[in-house]
Amino acid sequence: MFRAISKRPTARRLTLASAATTALVLLTAVPAAAHVEVESDKAQALAENVEIAFDAESESDTAGITQIRVVLPEGIAPSDVTYGEGPEGWKFTANDDGYTVKGPAVKAGVNAEYSVVVKQLPDAKELAFKTLQTYSDNSTDRWIELDESGENPAPVLQLKAAAPGATPISPSPSASPSESASASPTPTAEETTASPTPQAADTEKDDDGGLSAGAWAGIIAVIVVVAAAVVFLVRRRRSA
Repeated sequence: MFRAISKRPTARRLTLASAATTALVLLTAVPAAAHVEVESDKAQALAENVEIAFDAESESDTAGITQIRVVLPEGIAPSDVTYGEGPEGWKFTANDDGYTVKGPAVKAGVNAEYSVVVKQLPDAKELAFKTLQTYSDNSTDRWIELDESGENPAPVLQLKAAAPGATPISPSPSASPSESASASPTPTAEETTASPTPQAADTEKDDDGGLSAGAWAGIIAVIVVVAAAVVFLVRRRRSA
């Protein structure tokens, strides 16, 4: 005789399936890691006087954000960025490669929101703003990866194509301070010779106003020689 085999899953299989389903739900329900968001109403290549807003999300329940350091993307010079608004008491400082905004710590667990104004956006498709976010306990979040799928992606602003006829303003936003300094004209050789030193000016004044001491000595010597010759001739005639 053959016994019928039940096709119903055992209690153990049901338990494992239920646990797997629960784990999957929990994994999909876990919120994404905190990061920095960036947005702008004028996100367009070559747009001028563009306000860009940043939202630095807090990852700490015990320490507040005190500083945000940003490395600017290529095409934006630190001198072309000004502060918009931010947390109360925060200050803006330009750096060699970007800027820093910092001040009293915001409340623990609260995001730090601020904005800057850029003179002109470069002709690009996207701009990555590498960001270092520091807390009151000296811990730092480094949002610097250019791969959006990375664990610490940098905030990226997508840009629309430039408007027809839009051109880079002069000087270019990417011009370095050394290039600007070299644009200042240097004195030419003609300008240098046209501006004599005080000593040279005094010498020229003496030459224009009268004879030098050497010239006068020569004239006196000639007069003495001529007088001696005249005396010699007079005496010779008398003796003859």
